[in-house]
Amino acid sequence: MSDTLDGRCACGAVRYRLTGAPMFVHCCHCLDCQRQTGSAFVLNAIIETDRIELICGEPKPVRVPTDSGRPHDVYRCPRCQTAMWSDYGGRPALRFVRVGTLDRPAALKPDVHIFTRSKQPWVGLPAGVPAFEVYYDMQKLWPADSLKRREAVLGPGR
Repeated sequence: MSDTLDGRCACGAVRYRLTGAPMFVHCCHCLDCQRQTGSAFVLNAIIETDRIELICGEPKPVRVPTDSGRPHDVYRCPRCQTAMWSDYGGRPALRFVRVGTLDRPAALKPDVHIFTRSKQPWVGLPAGVPAFEVYYDMQKLWPADSLKRREAVLGPGR
């Protein structure tokens, strides 16, 4: 990845820049993500909120219900309603940026496929990328530097 990645909503009212590499990239196949995106999966780049620089506009949070009963906030462009990123679990220091909103979405590939138990049967998973029916042990999969960054914003053991 280059030093920065820029992104925007569909109408261009919200533009942003990632000022560093994400900690990890999920390809999530859960039914919530399928329902909320209208697609077979979503690509989320996990990054610290303070590494997202708003260039123009400001997405607004929309509380979204989930099958688990734990709602999360999807930040959307107030004009075109494009989902820009999410806050899962009330952790305002972390964002799950929708890779598809990047100007160059091919710049980030998934580090892991999760919730493959609900993956659409016609979606193939690439060899060499870890895949899990539900979730995984972050301590075993995330790079040490990413784990340190996560701990720095969330605190130990979170």
